[in-house]
Amino acid sequence: MLGIIIGVASVIVMLAIGQGSKQSIREQMSSMGTNMIFVMPGDDRPGVRMSSDEMQTMKLTDVEAIKANCSAVSAVSPSVNSSGQIVKGNNNWPSTIYGVSNAYLSIRKYEIEKGRNFTDAEVKTYAKVCLIGQTIVENVFDDDTNPIGQTIRFKNIPLKIIGVLEEKGENSMGQDQDDLIIAPYTTVQKRILAITYVQQIYASAASEEQNDQAISQITQAIRKSHKIKNDDDDDFTVRSQSEMVETFSSVSDMMTVLLGAIAGISLIVGGIGIMNIMYVSVTERTREIGLRLSVGGKGRDILTQFLIESILLSVIGGILGILIGVFSTKIVSSLAGWPTAIMPTSVVLSFVVCTIIGVFFGWYPARKAAGLNPIDALRYE
Repeated sequence: MLGIIIGVASVIVMLAIGQGSKQSIREQMSSMGTNMIFVMPGDDRPGVRMSSDEMQTMKLTDVEAIKANCSAVSAVSPSVNSSGQIVKGNNNWPSTIYGVSNAYLSIRKYEIEKGRNFTDAEVKTYAKVCLIGQTIVENVFDDDTNPIGQTIRFKNIPLKIIGVLEEKGENSMGQDQDDLIIAPYTTVQKRILAITYVQQIYASAASEEQNDQAISQITQAIRKSHKIKNDDDDDFTVRSQSEMVETFSSVSDMMTVLLGAIAGISLIVGGIGIMNIMYVSVTERTREIGLRLSVGGKGRDILTQFLIESILLSVIGGILGILIGVFSTKIVSSLAGWPTAIMPTSVVLSFVVCTIIGVFFGWYPARKAAGLNPIDALRYE
């Protein structure tokens, strides 16, 4: 019974950890924008190194083409970025500035805690304004300082803070989503990077169901904007957040199945233990079996008796294993801080498997007991 208890508890805990990890990854990636689509210059063929010219193919005209021709796209924003030191008085902090349009916040699901977003007019005039994340606030400003209206310097460019973003925490890859500065893309292009192209384009599909349609429309719009012939390959790559979610989910499913299979070995071991114990029981109770047969007991009665004993052992072990598995899952979640999610199917499946194991591994010893000769059984010492 101990083998069954350990096996069932292990299956429930392992599958709960795997399912919890899967849900956690989906939630974290969804917080980045489930409908998000991003367009990058160059193709994504493995082992192909792109030249600097190939990395400069994305233009603002591509953004305008997406706005004009993609009905399944609800928002679009160019993006350029640069890493460097933020300086405020005696404090400094290494971070990244993202030059985007004011639609970027809705695409990436960022909310403003206080202050405001920059306007179209500020984008057109290369305004030196910005929004900052909570990590910047914590590391650059004192606790009692209101960042709104303050000026920070990034690569010697003064930027006035007009908004502070709500905290988002780390994403599924461990990247701090609050360690960033958001500014108009024109400001970053002209004043910081001195470039005319965009490094990336972010877009948002009108709904998750329209992701594929939006990707197709974006691809066609940019191919037309780049004047790419029908037989030529794209000089850009379009990816969606939903594709990444599905990829991570499939990997997580494989890991969950692997964990469940490893834990399931304990169930098989427990079943073999039941079979061995039933063999010992048949041997120790040979005279009892002979007596039952000699007073009129049928072979099927003996078979039923030993099968019931075997099934009870596995079923009781299964119930105790389920209780211990659920309790252990709660302990793992609270002490280790791991995300867990108990799957009802794993509980039902474990219980069904226990019953099957009781029948399968108990049948052979029971059949051996039922086939004993009464006279030989009574003479057994």
